Amino acid sequence: MTISEFTNFSLTLGSNELLGLLTIGVAVFGYCKIKLLRCLKQKQHVSEELQSSLEKLRYLTATSPSVLFSMRVTSQAIVTHWISDNISRVIGYTLDEASQPGWWQANLYAEDRERVLHESQALFVGKHQIYEYRFKHGNGSVIWVRDEQQLVADEFGQPKEILGSWTDITELKLKEINLRIAATAFETKDGIMITDHATRIIRVNRAFSQLTGYSAEEVLGKTPAILNSGRQDEEFYKKMWHDLLHSQHWEGEIWNKRKDGNIYPEWLAISAVQDRLGNTSHYVATFFDMSERKAAEEYIRNLAYYDPLTGLPNRRLIIDRLGIALSNSYRSAYYGAIMFLDLDRFKILNDTQGHDKGDQLLTHVARRLQACVREGDTVARLGGDEFVVMLENLAKHQTEAAVKAQFVAEKIRDSLSAPYLLELNSNESEKSILEHHSSASIGLVLFQGHSVASDDLLKRADLAMYQAKHAGRDAIRVFDPAMQLALNERTALETDLRQAVLKQQFMLYYQSQVDSAGKIIGAEALIRWQHPQRGLIPPDSFIPLAEETGLIIPIGLWVLQQGCLVLAEWQKNPQTQHLKLAINVSPRQFHQADFVQQVEKVLIDTAVNPEYLKLEITENLIMDNLDEAINKMYAIKKFGVGFSMDDFGTGYSSLASLQKLPLDQLKVDRGFIRDWVEAGNDAAIIRTILNLGRTLGLTVIAEGVETSIQLDYLAQYGCPIFQGYYFSEPLPLAQFQDLL
Repeated sequence: MTISEFTNFSLTLGSNELLGLLTIGVAVFGYCKIKLLRCLKQKQHVSEELQSSLEKLRYLTATSPSVLFSMRVTSQAIVTHWISDNISRVIGYTLDEASQPGWWQANLYAEDRERVLHESQALFVGKHQIYEYRFKHGNGSVIWVRDEQQLVADEFGQPKEILGSWTDITELKLKEINLRIAATAFETKDGIMITDHATRIIRVNRAFSQLTGYSAEEVLGKTPAILNSGRQDEEFYKKMWHDLLHSQHWEGEIWNKRKDGNIYPEWLAISAVQDRLGNTSHYVATFFDMSERKAAEEYIRNLAYYDPLTGLPNRRLIIDRLGIALSNSYRSAYYGAIMFLDLDRFKILNDTQGHDKGDQLLTHVARRLQACVREGDTVARLGGDEFVVMLENLAKHQTEAAVKAQFVAEKIRDSLSAPYLLELNSNESEKSILEHHSSASIGLVLFQGHSVASDDLLKRADLAMYQAKHAGRDAIRVFDPAMQLALNERTALETDLRQAVLKQQFMLYYQSQVDSAGKIIGAEALIRWQHPQRGLIPPDSFIPLAEETGLIIPIGLWVLQQGCLVLAEWQKNPQTQHLKLAINVSPRQFHQADFVQQVEKVLIDTAVNPEYLKLEITENLIMDNLDEAINKMYAIKKFGVGFSMDDFGTGYSSLASLQKLPLDQLKVDRGFIRDWVEAGNDAAIIRTILNLGRTLGLTVIAEGVETSIQLDYLAQYGCPIFQGYYFSEPLPLAQFQDLL
């Protein structure tokens, strides 16, 4: 109704009706006003409650570890709509930064990104998704986030909005990781045992059961005394508890007992755990079995101090024990003795039967030596075939001690001379035995106190042993000062010999070789040393030293060169061109890798006719390495050079090996000629060698012929060539040529 209509309507009414209507209108207006005021007041109350709720929400989000957010889902993209303003505190980014497109994906931890993006797609299938991942914090650190999202759909079931929360679970995740690490560590290979403050066992790990044999059920509630071996005394445990009470830690080696009664060594570490008040609440013990470690330590110790083949002490240990023995001898005034032993001809067994047989012999020798001495004495192996025996507390008087030591040495010599039975193979069904005979050269020296150092004692015993070797082997020699003088003399001689090589102080002498008609058909070149102070030194005085020191190599080459130069001059003279020259070759020189090349070069340099050159070698040289000797001899034989076997009959060559060698001549050793007695063995050996030479087609020459009786006997049995003082002593070149 409009105002005009209302006015017209009012005019049609009477005053009473109008007054009534006005009264009603006022009443209605008043009611409406009251209603309106009530609505306004109610709206204000709702607004105030809403504002209060928003304030509470802001407070909750400000203190919450969770960031709330909503994202609108459109057909084109998912757009951030709202994020709670605690994001800056929780994740370290502003609202503006977090609202940028691609912000969330860009800050996902690289190793988690692919997984998280894949898992987030499940939201549109299951409508609710919870997953955890690492996220880059605004300050650059990495935090763990628990992401919970809910998909909201419209009335048509289409995705409309995503509501979610990000919760910082870094601390919880680290605790979880630490617990997992602790659980893994608890199940380590080391045994772990946890007790309460009263040392009652409350927990053990699997390794504990494996190491001790006790299950967890068998030990829970009991004390660690169940493992006590009884090997540690009361003082040991007092010290352990003292350390635990004062430093809250103890560790060390202990012997414990398994369930089966086996006692074993273990390394045990115990730590006390304290509560907030500083009182001990628990003890944590970790341990591991040291049996294998101790066995390894013992093995290493044995390697360091014992010979692995024989189990005897080695050089290092015998030196240590000798030092202790010298100190004991000084205090007690008792004499002791050191014996140095070397097996005779040990190398021949190794070379002919193999090193395994040599090892068998060494183990037999070790056992025999131990059986010959007292329990307190020491038998050691220095290496190779060298042994040392140390005797202590022999006697206070030197003579008595020497007699006792000599008695033990004789006992050892007899024991080592007995036959050895060596196994030729390890097959039980086809096992065969080799009976081997050996002997030892023994050097002996007495000691008392510290008058002589350990190393010097061994050197003296070694020197005495070499004296036994030179005496013919299978002998005993006691060190005396004269031996030391001889050693000093040898050292000085070695120094002079080195100078002699540098200054070429050598000269060649020539001893004639004659046929059965007495005609000189050749000579043997023999070296002499013209010493500037000592005069002329024969080869027997320096050749062995040259062999030992290796100086024989340059000396031998010089002899070959000088001899070939002389032979080349003879070949220019019709009166001497028929002469042959024999030159000795030492084993060490022969075994040089380039010996064949050396001979070839000398032949070329001197332009000598090689058919008149003979190289004299010994049986032992050949037997050292038969195959090598054969190859080298044939190579030199191609040059036209001949070979003579010197000192034949004193070595160990067999008829089979002789047939393989390209020999031209056998030289009967002078020892057989010198000691010849017609009815004796030497005469028989000489006849045998002569027959052997004829059988093999080899010329035989007898050296050391000094009497007409010897000459007649040799000629009687058909010896074709002779050499010795009966015809001529070795002469300088000029005198030899005068003899011609």
